[in-house]
Parts: sequence; C-alpha cells; structure tokens
Amino acid sequence: MKYTSISKQLSRAAIAFAVVGVLAGTAAKAAEIPAKPEPGTFKIGIEPWLGYGQWHVAASKDLFKKANLDDVEIVNFAEDKDINAALASGQLDGANIATHTAMAMVAAGLPVKIVSLLDFSLKADAILAGSDIKSIADLKGKNVAFEEGTTSDILLNYALSSNGMTIDDIVRVPMPAADAGTALIAGRVPVAVTYEPYISTAQAQDKTIQLLFEAGKDPGLVSDVFVVREEVLKSKPGQVVAMIKAWDAALADYKANTKEDREIISKAVGASPADLETAFDGVQYYTSAEAAKAFAGDFKTKTFADVLKAAKQAGLVTVDVSADAIIDASFVDAANK
Repeated sequence: MKYTSISKQLSRAAIAFAVVGVLAGTAAKAAEIPAKPEPGTFKIGIEPWLGYGQWHVAASKDLFKKANLDDVEIVNFAEDKDINAALASGQLDGANIATHTAMAMVAAGLPVKIVSLLDFSLKADAILAGSDIKSIADLKGKNVAFEEGTTSDILLNYALSSNGMTIDDIVRVPMPAADAGTALIAGRVPVAVTYEPYISTAQAQDKTIQLLFEAGKDPGLVSDVFVVREEVLKSKPGQVVAMIKAWDAALADYKANTKEDREIISKAVGASPADLETAFDGVQYYTSAEAAKAFAGDFKTKTFADVLKAAKQAGLVTVDVSADAIIDASFVDAANK
C-alpha cells in the first residue's frame, strides 16, 4: 500500500496526447470480468476530501488485500487540474472526481467511464461569508474566492443562477479551495467557496463566518464518482471490481466503527476529528448496491441533468453528454453478484 504526492502541474500537451492516443475501446462487461483480480498495481488519484474517505479506511485496515488486490497506490493531489491531467496522461488507472469533471472529460474525448457513485455532498460544500453578507443577492460586485473548474465553480454558478444572477455579477478571485477559507479569515475576500475540512476549519477560527449557501439545496449537484480509463476497464476489469468491493468493505467498517474510521479519514485529509465532528454528517456515502440503484434511477434521470446544466452555465462543459455515454454500471453490478 503506497501513498504518493504529486504537486507538479502536468501540461496540456500531455492531456492532448492522451486524448488522441487512447480513443479506442469499450468497457468490459460483467460476464467478462474474472473472479480474481489481475496481478499488479492499481493507481488511484485522490484529493483531501471527506467524500473519498473510505479509500483511506480500506488502506488502513488492509481491505485492499482482503479484496485480493496485489497493491493499490494512492496518489495524492492538491488541485483538480492536476489529478485530471494525471488521469488524462495515463499516469493513473482511475480517479475520484466530481461528476461534472467526468462529464467534461468525456465531452473533450477522453475515454473514461463512471463505474461507481461515491458520495453526495449535502452540507460539506458551501459558500461562506462574513456576517455582513445576508443573501446571495448581496454578492453583487463582491470579491469571491473559489477554485475555477471545480465543484466550487458549479455551486457558485448554481447559487447565482437560482437568484437571477450570473458569474459576471461578482468579482472572481481564483485560488485553490484549500486557500479560499484562509483568504476569507484573513479578510482578503468577503466571500469564499470551499468544502470540508476547510469549512469547519474556517468556522472554528472565525465564529462570524456563516454558511450562505450549501450544496444540499440540490442534492447531487455536488457529487463524486469513481472513474476509470477505458483501456484499464479492458485490461484490468477484475481489479476495478475488487476496488469497488474494497470500498464497500470500508464503508461497512465505517458504519460499524464510525468514531475510529472518522479519525483515520480526518488524519488523511489533514484535520482533527474534533474539527470535523459535524462535517461528516454533510456527506452521504454510497455503497455499490446503492450506486447501481442510483444509476438505474434518479442519478441517471435527474441528478445528471442538473449537474450538466450547472456545468454548462459555468462554462465547464460546452456540449451535451448523455448519461448512457459516460456511465458503465456493469462493474457495480458485478460487485454485487
């Protein structure tokens, strides 16, 4: 079990090369998935986000090995753009990314598939503001810190649109989500968009900071998925199913040993359990069985459309993509056989 940290930004040329070079192929179907995972290492990209926490539980409690995986390398990233570039350039087998990011990748021609739904953020993504900001309407003309191209971008555009405004009504202050809360605390901006653990950290340091708008206003608008490159789905389908089973085992352990596993996750994302005491309640984790049900129901019919609309408003996706073109439910189905 290895953790790797990558901070160097990968070039757009690497992404372009990957898109051009790996366009062929379709995902393996459940009937073709071997009972035992293929040998070798599975490399997965991850960021310091609570929604991905069950991978840390799986690593800490040897659940990858119990799923018969030879080795899993968790590669840590600080920003979406770097994890996306690493996936595009083939440095990762799979990654944990936001639903809108998966849409953008497919729209750009990158051959990846959503193979499982990991989490919905209900209260763990939010727009933060000082006590002088009372409503979204008050954001007009204000400096707002947020990470462009991320779930923060989606949430901000959705909030503005829901109140008859656009992104042009605010002054954009681009920065990593990890820094947005700090900028608010320091008084450099009056408004910040970020996610846990940074929300709890900001509120712990400044009691006047309020949650102005939360992702739960439209459940699933901010959601995360497990994506895998199509090349890997063909060459290592058994590993993919084993990864999903390891997630399920970790989530079962989390439900049975919540306090212990929250400590594992908190440490992994760089916060203390005390700071995140309520933050975990803002995240809804999904088992593979629940993901399979969602893929056949509301996620495919409603949530997907809502996310796509918000992504297009934010300018992150410029063309329509269909749920059928991006979701491959055969792996969660296989994990439940």
